[in-house]
Amino acid sequence: MAVFGFIGLGVMGEPICRNILTKSGWEGVVFDLSPDPVARLVADGARAAASVAEVVAAADVIFLSLPGGPQVEAVVAGPGGVLETIRAGQILVDTSTAPVGLTRELAAKVEAKGARMADAPVARTRQAAIEGTLSIMVGAEPDLFARIEPLLRCAASDVTLCGGIGCGQVVKIVNNMVLFETVVALSEALALGEGAGVDRTLLFETLSKGSADSFALRNHGLKAMIPDTFPTGAFPTDYALKDVSYALDLARQTGVHAEGAELAEARMKAAKAAGFGAEYFPVLARAIARR
Repeated sequence: MAVFGFIGLGVMGEPICRNILTKSGWEGVVFDLSPDPVARLVADGARAAASVAEVVAAADVIFLSLPGGPQVEAVVAGPGGVLETIRAGQILVDTSTAPVGLTRELAAKVEAKGARMADAPVARTRQAAIEGTLSIMVGAEPDLFARIEPLLRCAASDVTLCGGIGCGQVVKIVNNMVLFETVVALSEALALGEGAGVDRTLLFETLSKGSADSFALRNHGLKAMIPDTFPTGAFPTDYALKDVSYALDLARQTGVHAEGAELAEARMKAAKAAGFGAEYFPVLARAIARR
């Protein structure tokens, strides 16, 4: 039986792994620093590994789902990392959101070992990850994409080949940049509307019926900003700050002055300074309201 490995079983990684495990017909070998998601996946039929090296030794295709660039670099290129044990013919698929330059640098090192790498960052919510309806943006050569697409479709309703290595990260980073900027706009709309005497729920429900409608309004706006509920354990302000920094890095590399992204970063920094670093990132609405 073919074997996939999965390293990183956090908010998104655990449900992605579970969908691949239960739908693909492949055996799964899993590793995470936290024992709880490992135990849950073992109960679903996976096999626990004691280290990254043990996952790499067992798997034909190795998935990563990690918080960001520093963690990806450590797991792939650090002591005991993927590069120490990966062998010719294996495939590494990184579903994390990481800097484009780092992704391409690591891919070159993976290929020097005779293996191959694709970037496949994911978009949409944790609920979408649970339901297997994510959008996955892939950077890979077409033949490699054809090999990993069936596994990715276990976790996603939309899987898009965006170009060569790193292009999945480009599209994901731009996706998040647009989302963050939209949430800033919604926060300002909420402050303006309430300040002028319009009911907050009526405001957003009415906007959703017009040209201001968006995924951000219907999900981040109506489900979090209107009830003023920003749980921890969702996509926190700290993670959003990380992702907008990748967008600004990309802007510098391409010579684009991304003023909207700069504003989103400033608003999220204000939310973090107000003590909301761990809360779901639309909490930046509170920082705007306080201004």
